[in-house]
Amino acid sequence: MEKKVQKVIDEIRPMIQADGGDVTLVDIDEKNGVVTLELHGACIGCPLSHVTLKAGIEKMLREKVKGIKTVQAV
Repeated sequence: MEKKVQKVIDEIRPMIQADGGDVTLVDIDEKNGVVTLELHGACIGCPLSHVTLKAGIEKMLREKVKGIKTVQAV
């Protein structure tokens, strides 16, 4: 599962980096379907980072990786 999650993050990363941010994988709780990410750069403190996290990253992960239920940031 980790390789699949990382592949999706790598697909999304260029879009996030284009806005001055970045994202890294921190943890995957496979039992509960929770992916924990850390946002960097311009994403820190950005009022739209929650939208990026939920409507962007989480949506893609749920579509492409079976078992993912939610994404959270640290």
